[in-house]
Amino acid sequence: MVRTKKILSGFYNTIKPSLIAVAFGLLAGLIIMLIFNPGEAFQALFTLLIGGFNGGLTGIGNMLYQAAPIILTGLAVAFAFKTGLFNIGASGQMMMGAYVAIHIGVRMELPGGLHWIVAMILGMLAGGIWGLIPGLLKAISNVNEVIVSIMMNYIAGHWLIYLIRTNVFNGSYSRSLNILPSAQLPMLTSIFPGSTANIGILIAIGVAIIAHIIVHKTTLGYQLRASGFSMDGSKYAGMNTKANIITAMTISGLFAGLAGALAYLVVGKTIGTAFNIFPEGFDGISVALLGLGEPLGALFAGLFLSNIRMGGFYMQIYGFVPQIIDMIIAVIIYITAVSIALQAALRIYGDRFKAWFKNRKLKEDV
Repeated sequence: MVRTKKILSGFYNTIKPSLIAVAFGLLAGLIIMLIFNPGEAFQALFTLLIGGFNGGLTGIGNMLYQAAPIILTGLAVAFAFKTGLFNIGASGQMMMGAYVAIHIGVRMELPGGLHWIVAMILGMLAGGIWGLIPGLLKAISNVNEVIVSIMMNYIAGHWLIYLIRTNVFNGSYSRSLNILPSAQLPMLTSIFPGSTANIGILIAIGVAIIAHIIVHKTTLGYQLRASGFSMDGSKYAGMNTKANIITAMTISGLFAGLAGALAYLVVGKTIGTAFNIFPEGFDGISVALLGLGEPLGALFAGLFLSNIRMGGFYMQIYGFVPQIIDMIIAVIIYITAVSIALQAALRIYGDRFKAWFKNRKLKEDV
């Protein structure tokens, strides 16, 4: 019993920064809603929190479909964090994964049980190669990975348009062609009827667990975390820090490429030819921060983010625009970044307030 209580207390202290950030974010959203429509603000907030559950099994299925790529891009950013790297290029890596998956889904004819697997794996590898490039530049020439990965996002965005127009273009609608039915991920419509839910969410959960095991239970994970804690110390201890940088950025790219593949291996899901930086890649930054840089944290943060985005969709019945979600997420990110300072302040002033309240009560009793 004592041990269970200790474990729960430790878990609560670990997630406290995220809980504080979410509370402040929701409070900011509520204030905005009260300003514009005070009569329905609390109902809208409840709808926001319920999220995909507003739509029953269909809404839950759609929420889970949207969650898979967000979880995986969050894993991509979080995994790089562990090595002291900031992979802001998850969006570009996701684009490459999405294009390769669609190309194989459109141009190759394979048996149904094999087609989606090949498209998914090669899409994942494409993201890994796109992540490898900034990793190599960082390891060999110490080029800042943030600058390189941002540039790679824009290169990917323009190259994606060229590749679609050249290879898989549907001229009638200025979009990519639909993938063949055999390339579609197995659907979960028997569980979530009327939704776009597929096994992508199960794959994302499995990958999050594998990433957690790699980071915390393997020699590779120990070396990556040691490099993130101190590059100089790791080098002094005999670790190959350059190889660790390349490995971390490549694995990070693999996760983002898999996100792109899972997002677009669905019949009817196509990519337009207007320039567009995939927003899920930047959602990954939010997920990684909210998940405190942990793979399992990214899993739960991704589910939460997907759920409130669905809640933003249903919230429109009260006259609120879904963009309120972006404001809430922005507040959550900022608060997460300063959560340690907030915890320290609450601890200090909380103790002072308790002491003041106790002294006041003693004086009243006297």
